Amino acid sequence: MTTPDKTLEGVIEEVAASYGAGRPIDSLESAALPSSRKVVEALGHLQHVCYMGFYSSRGLTGDKLRHYIGEHLHEASTILAEQLARAVVYRRAGGGRPQAEDLEWSEGAVLAAFARLPAIRDMLHGDVSAAYRGDPAAKSIEEVIFSYPVIEAITVYRLAHEFHTLEAPLIPRIMSEHAHNITGIDIHPGAQIGRNFFIDHGTGVVIGETSIIGDNVKLYQGVTLGAVSIPAEDVDEIRNEKRHPTLEDDVTVYSGATILGGQTVIGRGSVIGGNVWLTESVAPGTKISYAA
Repeated sequence: MTTPDKTLEGVIEEVAASYGAGRPIDSLESAALPSSRKVVEALGHLQHVCYMGFYSSRGLTGDKLRHYIGEHLHEASTILAEQLARAVVYRRAGGGRPQAEDLEWSEGAVLAAFARLPAIRDMLHGDVSAAYRGDPAAKSIEEVIFSYPVIEAITVYRLAHEFHTLEAPLIPRIMSEHAHNITGIDIHPGAQIGRNFFIDHGTGVVIGETSIIGDNVKLYQGVTLGAVSIPAEDVDEIRNEKRHPTLEDDVTVYSGATILGGQTVIGRGSVIGGNVWLTESVAPGTKISYAA
């Protein structure tokens, strides 16, 4: 039995050798992947466009407004088209140089997502208003936009959701996981979330990929809209099925509640108390509380 080389050079050799095992994590094609840093940079430009007056100290009227919006969208478009083309090639071939058709598709997808920005801003107006109305501690709309983690999370979600709808690979998850990292709120870009959505406090909320959330829904911290665990060997069979619950309009879910399953529907106007565990549907107008 050989004695391991415990010098730093020996460790370097051992780590390098471990990359020859042929496992997925041993891939050396990272240069072909999109850059998370670049995607987050583009996301920053889009967030500015969504809330121009809150992020800029410059006069923003008439032609100036159009000019500054244009600056941000041109930068974001250039970055995202390149990164999306890389994601498309990586999904198809595991890496390589994007071809003309990849760049053309990516540029079209970016433009299609950007065309939704006025509608996204309208949805965000409702989300910001819901946060201000729903929290007596909020002193102003400015405070909500600048300091509430739900606004960061829902803004990124609504942008990422458009790219997810266009079946853009990787980019939506990079966006949503960035928001998850900085807010503690985990919203999959595939979830469907209606108008006037508010998460109070926010930390620890999880909203799964196939969740459907209606209008005027309010969640508190620690809420999970998740899937029922299944054996690993069965995961591929349900990957494209609805696995997460549906919350109809005007539902409130208090802190620590866990609602699981694709067939679970929380009826309109229901109130789910803190720490409740639910895997069955409830009728509209139901109030459920945890019984110790």
